[in-house]
Amino acid sequence: MNRTEAAMLDMLKKGRDHYGVVAVKAEFEAEGTRPDELLRLLDLARRADLKVALKIGGCEAISDLHASRLYGTDYIIAPMIETPYALAKFADARDKVYGAGAHDTDFLFNLETVTALEALDALLPLAAERLDGVVFGRVDFTLSQGLPRGAVNERAITDAVLRTAEACRQHDIDLVVGGSVSGEAAAPLREMRAIRLDRFETRKVVFDGAAAETAEFEAGIAHAVAFELAWLENKRDHYRAIAEEDAARIAMMVERRARGAKPQLVAA
Repeated sequence: MNRTEAAMLDMLKKGRDHYGVVAVKAEFEAEGTRPDELLRLLDLARRADLKVALKIGGCEAISDLHASRLYGTDYIIAPMIETPYALAKFADARDKVYGAGAHDTDFLFNLETVTALEALDALLPLAAERLDGVVFGRVDFTLSQGLPRGAVNERAITDAVLRTAEACRQHDIDLVVGGSVSGEAAAPLREMRAIRLDRFETRKVVFDGAAAETAEFEAGIAHAVAFELAWLENKRDHYRAIAEEDAARIAMMVERRARGAKPQLVAA
């Protein structure tokens, strides 16, 4: 563990003890988390006594599910679920890899488009029967309506989440809210919490839903942003070191080749 990772571990422990942090998050989907990155994140999470959430690449991403089971993750999220058929495919894939019996991993689906919201009444009963919850992706949901990213906290988006929260409450399944969660999200999240909000998340950090109601909410979000920045800087430095580890050898070989090159004969 290098100095940056040691500092990141301290940040996670502080987040756990003071800001309601319950998990860290990785994505095989949009973020494109590599196996070595996931292993580093898992190590930090376990040392900090936190859980790990992983968004896989699709409803039937079998290889991703095998990887998640091999490495050991606590929450699996399937993206872009819009129909009961896709939701059933995800549940079937889960059963194929993890088995249909009891297990220690929760499985949730991402609701992130207007199409999915319109299918909510069909999706939620199936989710309640076979899965554990819903992650409402506010940014993609906002963009799916042709609105700018900055509209995530507007009334129409919040109302869509509240509708989902009520459905989750009725079916007794978890609701997680993500998508550009910043200090400005405090009021919308508290509205959601009044109905149902189990967790909310930034790109890398997952909070208990109760953290939305505390006076430390904005400080917690700032702490999560600082952790993500440290993560990205550590990732940059790691791959930069790999890219440069053979630089001296490459330079030597290029010079050797240049010295050993013979002049080409030109035909008369």
